[in-house]
Amino acid sequence: MNDLWRLSATDLSALIRDRKVSAREATVAGLARLDAVNPSINAVVDHRPEEALARADAVDAAIAGGEDVGPLGGVPITVKVNIDYATYPTSNGVKIQNEIIATTNSPVIDNLLKAGAVIIGRTNCPAFSYRWFTTNQLYGDTKNPRDPSLTPGGSSGGAGSAVAAGIGHIAHGTDIAGSIRYPAYACGVHGLRPTVGRIAAYNQALPERIISGQITAVSGPLARTINDVRLGLAAMSQPDARDPWWVPAPLEGPPRAKRAAMCLRPDGLAITADVEAAVRDAGKRLERAGWIVEEVENTPALREAAALQTQIWFGDGYQGMLDAAEREGDPAALVCLRGQKDKLVDFDKGGLSRPLVRRSTFVRDWEMFLQIYSVVLMPMSGELPFPDHLDMQGQESFDRVWAAQMPQIGIPFMGLPALSVATGLVGRAPTGVQVVAGRYREDLCLLAGEAIEAGGTPPMPCDPVTA
Repeated sequence: MNDLWRLSATDLSALIRDRKVSAREATVAGLARLDAVNPSINAVVDHRPEEALARADAVDAAIAGGEDVGPLGGVPITVKVNIDYATYPTSNGVKIQNEIIATTNSPVIDNLLKAGAVIIGRTNCPAFSYRWFTTNQLYGDTKNPRDPSLTPGGSSGGAGSAVAAGIGHIAHGTDIAGSIRYPAYACGVHGLRPTVGRIAAYNQALPERIISGQITAVSGPLARTINDVRLGLAAMSQPDARDPWWVPAPLEGPPRAKRAAMCLRPDGLAITADVEAAVRDAGKRLERAGWIVEEVENTPALREAAALQTQIWFGDGYQGMLDAAEREGDPAALVCLRGQKDKLVDFDKGGLSRPLVRRSTFVRDWEMFLQIYSVVLMPMSGELPFPDHLDMQGQESFDRVWAAQMPQIGIPFMGLPALSVATGLVGRAPTGVQVVAGRYREDLCLLAGEAIEAGGTPPMPCDPVTA
């Protein structure tokens, strides 16, 4: 039973529920895998094995008593260090928050525990969760298990690295501009950014989120199979009165025709040949699965949406963010914030009003477009996963990173769901695509994602490459 960590969450939960495997055995296997590979990737930065084993024993006792332990009963998972988990620091990867100890769980943690999951570790993120690279002065550098010279993504880089390497079967991540989708892409797994309001969020240990965070930031699952992403979404999305944005929308919507728009260069995005090949290949996989795939020259506005998303993310309280980063002294966070300054020069003149007015237009345009097509297939990034810490190599490199990430920055501005689907490898570099659907239609993203996944995905979980 030492290789239980290799199984999908779906298969493992069934074995535990049928009492063919115990939750303790699954947790022991998960912790052993963590001990074996985490020293080389530093994906998990805080874990308490005895707590995990006690949780597993409680699940086993409940099963023995005939209780329903939930869809994730006994399944080892990981959660990110930027959400409240009682008795743990809500550090968000920064030293100045490491003494902020949560006294209650966030809704995401509570929902995962209600679903029966066993949390075996907390995963790393860049300082303040600002970058598509994962390092900080508190926990250090997280490595991509497929190739340590490549970024593991960010800000949920620890989550992507962990689940790719077999540490936990589902990972929790957060996403305001690609922070679930890009680590999934970079590490060769799948990751879902749900619709705003789908998964309840609240951190009692921290001040109330600024409005840009409230209307664009989400939690969501990363996993090695699309079905496990679906399972994680169902577990995380249960009601919680603490989030006024939570919406009681069904997880399955009305049937739609299997019709996809494939856009290679949304809003003029520059893409590499490998990125184009991955999107075209995914389109062919959809066609083989019975989808009608129409290549379109463009989508509704994405470039301006990405620019406005950057403005409301950094412009609302920019000086306070900069002051905090300077107190922390994290060089990467400072590069990120200072690199945005020119984009925020007019923000104070219009405040939040202009971006939010434009947002209504963009949401309408995208929803109307998605009345014609069930999903849109597009690049996740204009490039394959970047060399690690590329954004620290000068202004030209910083600008290159932000330009390539436009497809993932723009989508959160409309609050839409989007799925990062792993499709293969170019050498050791993962490839993948982004699937976008209408609000609260994560089911359509997952339906298309399954068809793409069936055509072939990178081998996973993988043993970390160390050189």
